[in-house]
Amino acid sequence: MIGRIAGIILHRAADHVLIDVRGVGYIVHVSERTAASLPRVGEATALYTDLLVREDLLQLFGFASLLEKEWHRLLTSVQGIGSKASLAILGTLGAEGLGRAIALGDWAAVRKAPGIGPKLAQRLVLELRDKAPQVMAMGGALTVDLGAPVIEADGPAPATPPRTTPAPKGNANASAEALSALSNLGYGPSEAAAAVAEAAQAEPEAATAALIRAALRLLAPKE
Repeated sequence: MIGRIAGIILHRAADHVLIDVRGVGYIVHVSERTAASLPRVGEATALYTDLLVREDLLQLFGFASLLEKEWHRLLTSVQGIGSKASLAILGTLGAEGLGRAIALGDWAAVRKAPGIGPKLAQRLVLELRDKAPQVMAMGGALTVDLGAPVIEADGPAPATPPRTTPAPKGNANASAEALSALSNLGYGPSEAAAAVAEAAQAEPEAATAALIRAALRLLAPKE
């Protein structure tokens, strides 16, 4: 299993990137969102990968973080969602946006992804709603660390220093910490995830403490 690719970008497109790893070029399929975040051609990068193996096909799919890769794994477990559909959803919503949509039961947001119809979006949200809190709790800190430059032993050093793939925007760490705090207070995973998602949607840049307070207000019994 190829779980990570690190090398020099030879070619970029809207849905894939060609990465040179010590003389071997790997085509890695990515979402439009990930493609837009990658460095320029000639620069170093790294992606977490998932290898699709079929009788007549080998394809690599790349992700900027382990959080995004985990969502891909869950999405492709839903009947009717293949790897390309998963990338379309992640490219439209991002890892955090997808987590919020599923936690809130917002299938209309999922439907905005190309090729995803209303019935499939509804089934996806229904099937993954109980699993969403586990993935949301991972947070957004699991971003690729490029590590040492990837160069040939006898070759020249890159003209520009290597860059890591940028971390996904948003406040996934605060959401994960708030979700953990609510779980420790005895709230169920689904209701806690929905409250945190709604609070994060209202205040995308809120810190952990603010998210917890907002989520607790949403969870408080209504008079």
